[in-house]
Amino acid sequence: MPHSTGRRFFLRATGVHLALPILDSLTHRALNTGLALGATAATSDNKTRPVRMVCIGNAFGFYPPAFFPKQTGKQYDLPHLLKPIAPHVNDLTLLSGLDHGVKGGHFAVHSYLSGVRSVDAKGMPEGNITVDQRAAETIGGITRFPSLTVGSEDGLHGGCMMSWNRSGTRIPPIQGPRELFRRLFINESEAERAQAQDRIRLQGSILDAVNKDAKVLGSKLGKRDQEKLDEYFTSVREVEKNLELRKRWSEVPKPTAGMKEPENKGLVPDIPALYDLIALALQTDSTRIATLEIAGGFAAAALGIRKDYHALSHHGQVQEAIDQLVKLEMYQMEQFARFLTKMKSIEDGDGTLLKHTMVLFGSGMGNGNSHTNDNLPIIVAGGGFRHGEHKAFPNTGLNRQPLSNLFLTMLNRFGVEVNRFALSTGTLRGLDLA
Repeated sequence: MPHSTGRRFFLRATGVHLALPILDSLTHRALNTGLALGATAATSDNKTRPVRMVCIGNAFGFYPPAFFPKQTGKQYDLPHLLKPIAPHVNDLTLLSGLDHGVKGGHFAVHSYLSGVRSVDAKGMPEGNITVDQRAAETIGGITRFPSLTVGSEDGLHGGCMMSWNRSGTRIPPIQGPRELFRRLFINESEAERAQAQDRIRLQGSILDAVNKDAKVLGSKLGKRDQEKLDEYFTSVREVEKNLELRKRWSEVPKPTAGMKEPENKGLVPDIPALYDLIALALQTDSTRIATLEIAGGFAAAALGIRKDYHALSHHGQVQEAIDQLVKLEMYQMEQFARFLTKMKSIEDGDGTLLKHTMVLFGSGMGNGNSHTNDNLPIIVAGGGFRHGEHKAFPNTGLNRQPLSNLFLTMLNRFGVEVNRFALSTGTLRGLDLA
């Protein structure tokens, strides 16, 4: 019997629906903390702030000579691309030598947050679930949105492919600041809420019927088809969980934004607004987990560059192309630095929003020109860690540490009590709490 199936039978034996995905005890613990539905983090102890997680990535990486310092430790010179983050060097850690040990160029970039390519997911206990979605499973109904996935569906290979759930389904992004603003802050009318409730009830009744039929069918299937049906149950239950959350939050008013609804101008000019809205979502406790993927829809023309982003990533060592590529990447670094400034400016209990938020910045592509997925560009900021260094790890040999070790550290910091994530060998050595 597959390991995942065994755990589901255990859950069924305790009275939980058969198709319920694996939940941590933290989920139940969180739901019973006494926080009223819809309460924000500000209603709890002012000094005990929730830990948040933001994961930012792009699909083409960063030009390595302009990103990685030559020195390690605390005394390192900032290469060109890191100049914008100079005010924040004591709030972040630069990591080199980390990757997932996968190959495939563009088709392996989607393993950035999971450590597992989608084609290899069936051989893994938790599939290719990403670190943000693994953390979101423990949120329960505490926040309106267990997670927010933001990005564009335009561009190479069909748009954003950074966030995946445990059933191997890609989490589609919220596109544009206007859509994100409306999701976060615009309340539906009474008529719209009634229609939504009707849709939820209808969808719920359909799922009940599907589950009943599927259980009857399952008793007549062979082992391989049983495994396929098990995957199907997981997908159905994901929908059921979302329906339940929508029911619970449909009557709870959304917070006030304190800003006007932004317009969609295109991914490049929209990035500052998207960052601001993510910060607002965390500040209002609308969510504690967010991802932002940059690449699909990133129009180089918006920065006065004629060649497209993907073509520039294959610069062929032509200096003019490298200069234009670095200009695109510099804009991303400047906006990331601006986001860190924003997060540091927001008071949060006994510190700042950045202090209580782990911010991951990087890519699943190590070198876009050569299509390699090793030595990934990775920065970790905030989250209460001791920062201020460039930590370089051996990329081969017995002392090699996979990037999944960092993700296990982040999950533990978030409160997920697990000792393994993807191909991790332990937590990341040297990244300690302050």
